[in-house]
Amino acid sequence: MRYGFGCDHAGFELKEVLIRELLAAGHEVVDMGTDSPERTDFAIYANKVAQAVSEGTLDRGVLVCGTGLGMAMAAGRFPDIRAVSVTDCFSARMSRRHNDANILCLGARVVGAGLAVEVLKTWMSEGFEGGRYAERLEMMRGGYKGGT
Repeated sequence: MRYGFGCDHAGFELKEVLIRELLAAGHEVVDMGTDSPERTDFAIYANKVAQAVSEGTLDRGVLVCGTGLGMAMAAGRFPDIRAVSVTDCFSARMSRRHNDANILCLGARVVGAGLAVEVLKTWMSEGFEGGRYAERLEMMRGGYKGGT
């Protein structure tokens, strides 16, 4: 699985921790920046990662900023992107099982490194359940023609 990573200045240190975790687990990682804790704008990196996931160049993405909220909003503008801002393992699990989330957004000022690693591991290990949840994804895309 190819994971794209992006962050702003607030998420730089946590991004580095998370990348090390994925590399140690044998995953392929594409670091799309930022490359330092110097001030920068989150949308630059959210756009890079979301575009690559949307186009299929990357399988999934991980974005880190101060809260995770701005990253999720910026990434969610791209076709077929289901970006979630998560602060706990249960939400990470359900975002994959029921929503097939393909971009995980974390807030470095909200979760510590230990919890962020556990959230990421949980999110990576879950699959999409399909079935009625696939119908809901189709509704989000605007293609669902079923009942109310």
